[in-house]
Amino acid sequence: LSEPDGPKLAILDWMMPQMDGITVCREIRGKSNGSYIYIILLTARDQMSDFLEGMEAGADDFITKPFKDQELRARLRAGIRILELQSELLAARDAIQYQANHDPLTGRWTRAAIFEILEKEINRTNREKGLLSLMMIDIDHFKEINDRFGHLAGDEVLREVVNRMQHSLRPYDSIGRYGGEEFLVVLPGCKQKDAHGLADRLCKTVSMQPIYLSGHEVTITCSIGISTFVNGNNVTSMELIGGADKALYKAKETGRNRVETCHCKIVD
Repeated sequence: LSEPDGPKLAILDWMMPQMDGITVCREIRGKSNGSYIYIILLTARDQMSDFLEGMEAGADDFITKPFKDQELRARLRAGIRILELQSELLAARDAIQYQANHDPLTGRWTRAAIFEILEKEINRTNREKGLLSLMMIDIDHFKEINDRFGHLAGDEVLREVVNRMQHSLRPYDSIGRYGGEEFLVVLPGCKQKDAHGLADRLCKTVSMQPIYLSGHEVTITCSIGISTFVNGNNVTSMELIGGADKALYKAKETGRNRVETCHCKIVD
């Protein structure tokens, strides 16, 4: 009953061999696996104290024996309605949570969500004495695209570019929208040399094929800055982002469509 893929509704008799219904109720309620089981308790007992004991043990409904089939069917329908309402509430909660954590335009992590992921990866890197790299990516000449083709075309470019980048990332890398046309990519366990190689591939992937905007072929390029955290440096997320930002600025100042790395105290 307590398995994640177990039944959603259970009918238990108060008196059962080996373990009575009250004990089963308590066992089920004591295990939280994210899936609620609606419990109907059957019993020949009819005292108020018995009813209270059953409900306090975790039963949702209580049927006194003997009972008519119509009563059981009615109680089952009520239980099913409650389970359906619970399922709708959980789906609504998940949808709200997804919307809160994902950028509505690109479908990738929001700024707040990618910051939280970065903090968690820094803590994990400290615990495991590992490596962590961060990319800051900026789409080159994005303002000119908006000015020439309009903001809807700019939105199309953002979606296409981030989709191309996603295909080149590792399954456990995280990409989030930092703001406007800038993105952060968190690379767990990735040393600077490997991050640089991955960034080079991202640049090539983005620019390999033109994007068609209002009948025009437009080649999109991006610039990338990288900073790497080595365990033991007590770096903060803001320092890591600041390092990637400095490297990105250098990449844009030295021609764009290129990758630069941060050579500062956060890298051994």
